[in-house]
Amino acid sequence: MKEATALFRLLGDEVRLRLLRLLTRERLNVSELTAVLGIAQSGVSRHVGLLRDAGLVSEERSGGFTFLHTRPDETDAALGPVWTVLRGRFEAISDDEVIRGDDARLGEVLRRRLENAETHGGGQGTRLRQMVPGRSWAAWSRGLGLLLPPLTVADLGCGEGYLTMELARWAGRVVGVDRSTAVLDRARALAAARGVDNVEWREGDIERVPLDTAAVDMVVLSQALHHAREPARALAEAARVTRPGGRVLVLDLDEHDQEWTRERLGDRWLGFSRPALCDMMRVAGLVGITVRPASEPGDDDPFVVVTAVGTKRVDGGGPTKGQNSR
Repeated sequence: MKEATALFRLLGDEVRLRLLRLLTRERLNVSELTAVLGIAQSGVSRHVGLLRDAGLVSEERSGGFTFLHTRPDETDAALGPVWTVLRGRFEAISDDEVIRGDDARLGEVLRRRLENAETHGGGQGTRLRQMVPGRSWAAWSRGLGLLLPPLTVADLGCGEGYLTMELARWAGRVVGVDRSTAVLDRARALAAARGVDNVEWREGDIERVPLDTAAVDMVVLSQALHHAREPARALAEAARVTRPGGRVLVLDLDEHDQEWTRERLGDRWLGFSRPALCDMMRVAGLVGITVRPASEPGDDDPFVVVTAVGTKRVDGGGPTKGQNSR
C-alpha cells in the first residue's frame, strides 16, 4: 500500500507527466528535456531521478551521451495498468495548449540534434542518432566568420548575448541593444566570463535604437522582430543606423498559427510571411533583398525560420514616404 501511495503521489505532478509523455515519444537527454519543459536543469534532474527510482524511466549511453527513455509495458504486472491509464490520458490531451507547446519545442530540439548528428542504423522510422566528433554547425559558422572583414555590427534585441558573443568572434566591434536591464546584466556577465572585450552593451528599444545614424556596417535582428510593437518601424531604425552600402540581416519565424506563443513567450506577431517581410524591408530603404527559409517544417514542429538580408541604399535614400527617417 505504501508503494502504491508513493507511485500515485509521484504521478500527481504536471511536470513529471509532461516529462513521461515526452520520453514515450523520444530518447532525450537532460539538457534537451530542460529546453522542452522550460524549467531549470536541476529540477529536470530531480524529476528524472524520482521517475527512474520508480522504474518508469531508464538510462542508456549512446555516442558519449546519456539518453533517457521509457518503454511502456502494459503487460507488466505492477506497472502495466498504470501505463494503460497514462497512454489513454496522453492521447486525450494532445490538443492541450501546454502539450502543443511541448511538441513545438521538442521539434526544435530534434532539429538542432539533427544538425549536429549522423543517423546510424536504428531501423526505419526511429530517431536513434549518434553524435559525430567534430560535426558542429557552430564551428562551421565560426569558420565562415573568419572570411568576413572586421565590421562594426549592431545586434538589436540581443537578449542574454549568446549570438552577440558569436558575432564578436569575427567583428571588429559589436553593439548589443536590449530593453531589459536584467537581461543586459546577464549578457555583460557572460562576456566577462568569456573574456570578450569588443562588445558594448546599450539599453534601448529596437524601435528607437540608441545609435547615431549610419553608425554601423551591419545590423542583425535575430528572433527579435516578432516581439516588436511595430516591426516596420524596427526595420526602419535598423536601416537608419546602417551605413550606406551596409547590410541588415533578419532571422525570424515564417508566418504560423501557434497562438500559445503570445502568452507563453510574449510574441506580438505570429511570424511574418515572406512577401510581407520583403515589403517592410523595401519600405525601410533597403535594396537587393533576399528572403529564404533557413529550416524545414517537421511533423512535430510548426515553426520555420526565415532569413532575410537587404543592403542600405548608397544614394542617400531612406525609408519611403510615410516612414520615420530619423
